[in-house]
Amino acid sequence: MEIRIPYGKTTQCLQIEECRVIESKIRALKASADGHKTVEEAMLHPYGGKTLREMAAGKSRAVLIISDHTRPVPSKYIVPHMLLEMREGNPDLDITLLVATGCHRGTTVEELETKLGKDIVEHERIVVHDCEASPLADMGELPSGARLVVNALVKDADLVVSEGFIEPHFFAGFSGGRKSILPGVCSRTTVLGNHCAEFIDDEHACMGILEENPINRDMEAAAVMADLAYIVNVVINEEKQIVSAFAGEPIEAHHAGCRFLAKYCTVEPDRPGDIVITSNGGAPLDQNVYQAVKGITAADLAAGEHAVIIMCAECADGIGGDVFYRALSECGSVSLLLEEIRRTPMEETVPDQWQYQILAKIMERHPIIFVTRRELEARITAMKLEYADSLEHAFARAREIKGEDASVTVIPDGVSIVIENKFNDGL
Repeated sequence: MEIRIPYGKTTQCLQIEECRVIESKIRALKASADGHKTVEEAMLHPYGGKTLREMAAGKSRAVLIISDHTRPVPSKYIVPHMLLEMREGNPDLDITLLVATGCHRGTTVEELETKLGKDIVEHERIVVHDCEASPLADMGELPSGARLVVNALVKDADLVVSEGFIEPHFFAGFSGGRKSILPGVCSRTTVLGNHCAEFIDDEHACMGILEENPINRDMEAAAVMADLAYIVNVVINEEKQIVSAFAGEPIEAHHAGCRFLAKYCTVEPDRPGDIVITSNGGAPLDQNVYQAVKGITAADLAAGEHAVIIMCAECADGIGGDVFYRALSECGSVSLLLEEIRRTPMEETVPDQWQYQILAKIMERHPIIFVTRRELEARITAMKLEYADSLEHAFARAREIKGEDASVTVIPDGVSIVIENKFNDGL
């Protein structure tokens, strides 16, 4: 049989006698006939019972937290309906749209127009959160002991609501919901603390797990402490079209959306693979090595002991971060790097630490052969990954390591799937 693995805008191909292919059912999700009606229907029947119109009555200042340029949230189908309901409930309500950038760069006016439409950008008050420069307010202690420091607009508002979308997330379980607050509108220190070494090391901090996930625990606590009152979150298909919508009380609505998505993206392999081939689903998600860690985590969950992982990623933008690159290229070994990371207190977490921690943990367990562009070979090798210029060559090398009788598991898109494991019982 021939397998085709997404690679940039093309594919890597391999002729193979036998393999086990693991795919999510997200491809089968059909877009709703009318995205606007899907959102409106969810808002008419909110989880928790109280509509946004009712919540707006009697309030003075509202903050609507919206996604930034890094998230494919179809905001044009969500934000207008949220604004309309709030103003129907209270025509005098003072509303600010706060862009949840987390620690990303600021969203540009052009990006906001693409996301929201020109009319909203021209007529609404929009503030782009800056995790260092924005006025910030301390709202107390999170369950972990870290301080919740958020954009002051959130603390000053008497109604806080948000939009978003839900997809598997490689250490928070799922995106969406409470992430509008943490990391969305928090200080850099709060965000870095949430991604600390202890939390990343926790066995529950992986795709598809919310229950007992310490990262999610602090995120949900942050949403409660910041008085996030209402959300509209959507599930989208591969074409970024709305499939379903969930509105209302943030924790309840978010969990409902996660349960819905889990039915389509969760799979349970019948046995682990000796060789696991995966990708990030091609462009734009395989733009660099940093992002490729997400797909590698799915392969790790499907891999047997000392299995070989083959990652196919074009990496058109290269490695994806100097700190990330130097951490792996300059360390004596991944074991020594992990020892150093694990000695790092929460309050001293540095940017990108979580990404190279996750990759180093997997590298400790499995050889990783990275299929990418020839010009990245030296840097890939410096990072202690094995380089291959094609899937064919990578597979031949994996056979050398594991033998001709090794079982093969193929995960064409590692970022759209949740591999079931013994901890995945708590949505």
